[in-house]
Amino acid sequence: MKRIIHFSRFFLPAVVISSILALGGIVGYIVKGGFNMGVDFQAGLIQELRFAPTAFSLTWSGQGSATVSFDRSGLDIVVSGVGVESRTVSFPFAQYDTLETLTQAIRSSDQLEGIDVTLSVPGATGSQYLVFSAQSNPLLGEDPFVVHCLVPGSAPISIQEVRESLTSLGKIVSVQQLGQDADRHFMIRLDEDETGSVPTEKIIDTLEAYFGRGGVAVLRSDYVGSRFSKDLTDQAGMLLGLTLLLILAYSSVRFKPQFAIGAVLAIIHDGLIMVAFVVWSRMEFNTTTIAAILTILGYSINDTIVIFDRIRETRRIYPDDPFVTVLNRSLSETLGRTIITTVTTMLAVVFLFIFTTGSMKDFALALLVGMVSGVYSTIFIAAGFVYAWDLRVKKREQKKTKTADSAARQVPVKA
Repeated sequence: MKRIIHFSRFFLPAVVISSILALGGIVGYIVKGGFNMGVDFQAGLIQELRFAPTAFSLTWSGQGSATVSFDRSGLDIVVSGVGVESRTVSFPFAQYDTLETLTQAIRSSDQLEGIDVTLSVPGATGSQYLVFSAQSNPLLGEDPFVVHCLVPGSAPISIQEVRESLTSLGKIVSVQQLGQDADRHFMIRLDEDETGSVPTEKIIDTLEAYFGRGGVAVLRSDYVGSRFSKDLTDQAGMLLGLTLLLILAYSSVRFKPQFAIGAVLAIIHDGLIMVAFVVWSRMEFNTTTIAAILTILGYSINDTIVIFDRIRETRRIYPDDPFVTVLNRSLSETLGRTIITTVTTMLAVVFLFIFTTGSMKDFALALLVGMVSGVYSTIFIAAGFVYAWDLRVKKREQKKTKTADSAARQVPVKA
């Protein structure tokens, strides 16, 4: 017979520990001034940029007007205007695979008389590494149109370096890393209140003064209004609330009410633990964090349902055993399965944490904390609540029995 671990002895200490952790999270939320909100939940200017040096520049002095368009397959130059035959000259990267061949083809094209190309990086650089800036005017003229390039082997840039370069602007700029250091890819947000006082050009000038002129390509520049950020925050809250309601409904249909309430309390516990972790670690709270929380809630409820199924099955097999014995037996029998499943999943998440950076690293770290919390809450919170419910029901029955016996003894017996 498998050894039965008396988990019920630790239910009360677990409640005390969980209450302290949850209270610590609430206190931290108040003391720290809330979450460290990411660019997704704050109003203001958002710029996605990449640190890439100037690959080459284009100028136009020919007849008509010339515009540049770019996609993953190649570069197109469209010539149009009054008295000029409209034409599109394409330069596919599959055919011009290096910047030397690409710029030479543009310079020597018979259909582009009046264009001038200045190459600024080694010609052997692959054309697939080109990066176009969204702030560049695609209409060619006397002012150079700059095309950037992420040169292979470029020195990685960390988020700490980017933040350090922007210290002269104060604490009004937040930075989020996209990918790894070698990708040199970042998201920068400027508070809505400061958008007017700090022009967007000031941010680029500050970065170029630190990392070098012509080395910043703005991939996207958006303005997020306060209404949009508020709607996104409200939708995130509604999503979490709806998740709790659906889990409560599912558990109520499949199990008795006490099991359903226990399952919901367990995932509320996991949510509070995540709040405490995010607040005190100052991890950036963004859509990736919400995805991690929802993943954790799904993982936790799955483990809870498995254990509740075992409790129900064990109670049918041993109907005469006290409920506390059934509970301890079920938790002991599923402990091996819980450990193996959790460790196997955590191995994949650990590698994700080690070999990634930025938001993916935070996502993996949140999953690791949530998995530990999920196993803990299933055993000590969900099962503990069911045990407390059973004790309360038994006390009520005993009280009713004592009341009935007392009333029966007080009734006078007729001779």
